Amino acid sequence: MSLFAIIAGLCIALLHVYILVLEMVLWTHPLGLKTFRNSFEKAQATRVLAANQGLYNGFLAAGLFWGALAARADVLSFFLVCVVVAGCYGAYSVNRRIFFVQALPALIALALVWLPF
Repeated sequence: MSLFAIIAGLCIALLHVYILVLEMVLWTHPLGLKTFRNSFEKAQATRVLAANQGLYNGFLAAGLFWGALAARADVLSFFLVCVVVAGCYGAYSVNRRIFFVQALPALIALALVWLPF
């Protein structure tokens, strides 16, 4: 696996740590409200759901860090595919921009994992 693939995997992992913080810590704060285009009332009502979703993003980040830092193409590929599936579903069910923020970068990273550099 190339250094480019490892760096891409780490970048996707960091993105998911950022999403974890947004969903678990900043959901009802101005940055969280703006990022997810929520009203304060809606954010208050969905806090527990967002925290649960943030936790899952943390698990994705942990797996991505593991795969990248251990230079395990199989592990990194598994977690990148999970991100792609989650991003595609989010784009379908919530907002198309999720595809470009989450799924597309993971697809690029996945391609880098399997390109023979």
